[in-house]
Amino acid sequence: MREGGDILALGENLKKAMARITAELPVGIEPHLVADQPQVVEEAIAEFMTSLWQAVAIILTMSFLSLGVRPGLVVACAIPLTLAIVFAVMLLVGIDTQRISLGALIIALALLVDDAMTTTDATVTRLAAGDPIDKATTWAFGAYAKAMLAGTLVTIAGFVPIGFAASSAGEYTFTLFAVVAIALVVSWFVAVLFTPLLGTLLLKPPAPGAARGPDAVTRLYRGVLLLALKARFVTLAATLGAFVLSAWLLGFVPRQFFPASDRPELVIDLSLPQNASIYASEKVSADVDAMLAGDPDVARWSTHVGRGAIRFYLPLDVRLANPFFSQLVVVAKDAAARDRLRERLERELAERFPNLVTRLYPLELGPPVGWPIQYRVMGPDPETVATIALELGALVAANPLTTDVTYDWIEPTREVRVRVDQDQARLLGLSADAIGRVLNTVVSGLPVTQIRDDIYLVDVLVRAIDEQRVSLATLGELPIPVPDGRTVPLSQVARLEIGQDFPLVWRRDRLASLKVQADHVAGVLPAEVVDSLAPAIARARAALPEGYRIEVGGTVEESATSQASVFAVVPVMILIMLTVLMFELESFQRLAIVLSVAPLGLIGVVAALLPSGRPLGFVALLGVLALVGIIIKNAVILLSQIEADRAAGKSVQDAVVNACTIRFRPILLTAISTVLGMVPIAPTVFWGPMAFAIMGGLLTATILTLVFLPALYLAWFGREDRRPAAPGAVRGEPAAA
Repeated sequence: MREGGDILALGENLKKAMARITAELPVGIEPHLVADQPQVVEEAIAEFMTSLWQAVAIILTMSFLSLGVRPGLVVACAIPLTLAIVFAVMLLVGIDTQRISLGALIIALALLVDDAMTTTDATVTRLAAGDPIDKATTWAFGAYAKAMLAGTLVTIAGFVPIGFAASSAGEYTFTLFAVVAIALVVSWFVAVLFTPLLGTLLLKPPAPGAARGPDAVTRLYRGVLLLALKARFVTLAATLGAFVLSAWLLGFVPRQFFPASDRPELVIDLSLPQNASIYASEKVSADVDAMLAGDPDVARWSTHVGRGAIRFYLPLDVRLANPFFSQLVVVAKDAAARDRLRERLERELAERFPNLVTRLYPLELGPPVGWPIQYRVMGPDPETVATIALELGALVAANPLTTDVTYDWIEPTREVRVRVDQDQARLLGLSADAIGRVLNTVVSGLPVTQIRDDIYLVDVLVRAIDEQRVSLATLGELPIPVPDGRTVPLSQVARLEIGQDFPLVWRRDRLASLKVQADHVAGVLPAEVVDSLAPAIARARAALPEGYRIEVGGTVEESATSQASVFAVVPVMILIMLTVLMFELESFQRLAIVLSVAPLGLIGVVAALLPSGRPLGFVALLGVLALVGIIIKNAVILLSQIEADRAAGKSVQDAVVNACTIRFRPILLTAISTVLGMVPIAPTVFWGPMAFAIMGGLLTATILTLVFLPALYLAWFGREDRRPAAPGAVRGEPAAA
């Protein structure tokens, strides 16, 4: 497909073209479909669009239930307008609709209602206070536009490490940053321009005599807040203790790089000993084909003898062409059928082909890794490297969490070495090169001409018959022509020896590098296996000769590389956040208070991932980083409200309680909307861990923002409050608007 093309349109065109071609083929020749990427893309997009509309429906329902019909309608109108602009911008900048961009839209959808809901709630509050509609909408713009812009930029900054990570995983997830950034910027413009305009048309002041007091939930929160402020140091200590506990429990959360795909394909790797011929690989592949034929769980499959499958899927681990290797791509009826087929074939292949190294695995998500557990043994001498690798392989195989230990090269092959007697050869006028050319002609063959096969030119080789090539005794009598026209037997000028050597030696940094590879038992992640092997590997490293080393590879190495690329951009994220916050807060003390809230999302992240068993993988880590920006945004808006109330003449505690009471509903509603908006993607394989991390982290951080931040602010600035309370006033009562 050409760059920027539509794969669905390509699929339809190919179907029409294949129908025409098939009709013209001779009888007995039939094309068979091997892979149907357009169908896969169509099903994936349909699934994500369903999740997207589910998220839209959830957020709209939440808006109507929490704000009422008219305010909910204002928020509801902002969503399609924002999405329409986002899709237009995506088209302009060339972002396609694919797994990452659609998932990013669902994440962004849960965030983009924040600003619209804040503006609408502020307008409703001012209308309830008696302001005319035009003044209420302009007040909402003037009070929150700057704070919301700062919060939007901070939230975007939280996604910066996702977009600019210099790794294969970062390239894979760049669209996530781009789509979220576009959606958040568009949502801010919609919230400060379109939402107030729509509010003037739809919002109405409450009826005379309607209740204006806080609802039951707000009154309950206010009581909890006053209690937390009264015991503010206990509140701070309890929050700090919960954070320390969650940091300790984080070590028990499973680690994962990228999960396996939920596509129905099952890849089967078949590796014979490395001196095997392609004919042996063809025979084994035919036997496996016979096992697959008629299987009720198999829809279709393709077999590649002597090489791996072509890259029909971006994260596919493409294998090099080798005569001893074959690969089958089996398309099962569905994911459940794939798992049944995998379990059955693993058992049958182990019983029927004990000398065959097999690996059955679904397609990967994220950068290709290959065997999940890998160790590299590196050193100058291949023989020593192979010896160390065998010992290391025994250590790995002894671990109960590993299965199918193998190596990328270790098997020596027999070879015939020709030792030329240079003195005797020179007496006869021969050179080692001349002897080598004769041997190459007899054993391997020499091209003498070419024949044409359609558009291909095929070499014609001349060489000795098999009986003359496979016997050492016969080779010893091979006549070698000398310059005077005579011939002498090869044994007169050379000695034939049988020895062993490695047919293949991989090198890394110019050192022989041998991989010890293994799979893991079901229900265990590669990081857990590597952790359990760490003590034994450390002892093996300590016993290595000088110049040799053991390195961790596989999933753990790729995950560490990708995470390092993300963390390398974190200083840029922090710099952007600090710059935006300093312009907004204009105080180092207030900046410190806002930043102290940011890590508290870890409490909810651990509380969500640990009980659910969801792993903290690369995608979940991106969610944790993005969570920092979301939390800071809420803290900035709340702090801005506190400062506005203090500037209006309220005491510190009165300003804190009044601001928290005013901001309680919009902050809580946007958090709940964000959490519920993540529900459609929570069960998915790829986005599930990120959704759980954001849901748990944001819900917990929102509660702590509304309790911990006021307590910290009062503890920090309470000493500045020197004004006595007015006679008869109750401390903490929110002033009438």
